[in-house]
Amino acid sequence: MLANPALRPLQTAAILILVLLGVALMAALAPPAMQRTVVEAMIKLTVVVGLFVFVGNSGVFSFGHVAFMAVGGYMSAVLTLAPARKETLLDLPGFLEALQLPWPVAMIVVVPAVGLIALAVGWPICRLRGIALPMATFAILIITFVVASNWKEVTGGRQALVGLPRYTGLWVAFGGAALAILAAAIYGVTRHSLLLRCSRENEVAAAATGIDVERERLIAFVISAMIVAAGGVLFSHFIGTITANTFYLDLTFVTLTMLVAGGMRSLTGAFVGVALVSIVSELFRTVERGFSVGNVTIAAPPGLQEIALAAILLAILILRPSGLLGDHEVAFTSSSSGSSPAKPEG
Repeated sequence: MLANPALRPLQTAAILILVLLGVALMAALAPPAMQRTVVEAMIKLTVVVGLFVFVGNSGVFSFGHVAFMAVGGYMSAVLTLAPARKETLLDLPGFLEALQLPWPVAMIVVVPAVGLIALAVGWPICRLRGIALPMATFAILIITFVVASNWKEVTGGRQALVGLPRYTGLWVAFGGAALAILAAAIYGVTRHSLLLRCSRENEVAAAATGIDVERERLIAFVISAMIVAAGGVLFSHFIGTITANTFYLDLTFVTLTMLVAGGMRSLTGAFVGVALVSIVSELFRTVERGFSVGNVTIAAPPGLQEIALAAILLAILILRPSGLLGDHEVAFTSSSSGSSPAKPEG
């Protein structure tokens, strides 16, 4: 137990990273197919942790963060593809066509660049209130999808952008997820996170006490977008090929399900949600592929995985509206300081 309960997010992050390390060590001994499943789950954990930074702290849903995955993935593709392949697939300016950066340098360039884009996009939308803000984030997703689907010179349009260097292995994915967890925890102990959580509980009261709600939302929005963009870079270089459909409704639904299922107000909940949905998805994916019993092959109809995830989400929302873990870290902090946990308003 920490002497200062305010540092609870850092302790939580340390425990989660150790658990993640244990998973990575076990996956290193597993068959390649299982390793790929673990790598994909770690990449999605990076994205969900990024979502948590904004959604969990502000209480405002975002349906558009996958757009920052797309921007990060396409930017990294342009920076890391071989010049000969860019000449074949794209129509870029000469200096971009000839440029090929190592993947760590590309990541260092892409993440801050996406942060600047998120700052420009987030500045007007974080001023919105009520349902208008989530709908604005959904509009960002649609705009990004349409642009990526039609900007043939830069994204390849509806044609798949293939031949990306596939450097995202088990340990690169682990490093990305661990850094995302650490970044979320560091943000969680800052005054900006505390002020944003105050506005989450009661926006009117927070504004009346002098909290600049728009500014605090914008700070979280930018940090969140940068983490999500890093996940997009890792994902693109994991599968080695991307299209606009890669970063659209399916991925939006899955990542939001992971966040809500575990508990969107806690870092631990984000971690548990990714683990739960990844395990369930893999089980139903196996059932859809089919298995043999004697001379008979039994296979579930396609789409069972999506139906199962939707059913699980519905059950959690009915039985545990705040997710499986709810406000886990907040409850621990309150109890560790010797006072009873405060019941959130609303």
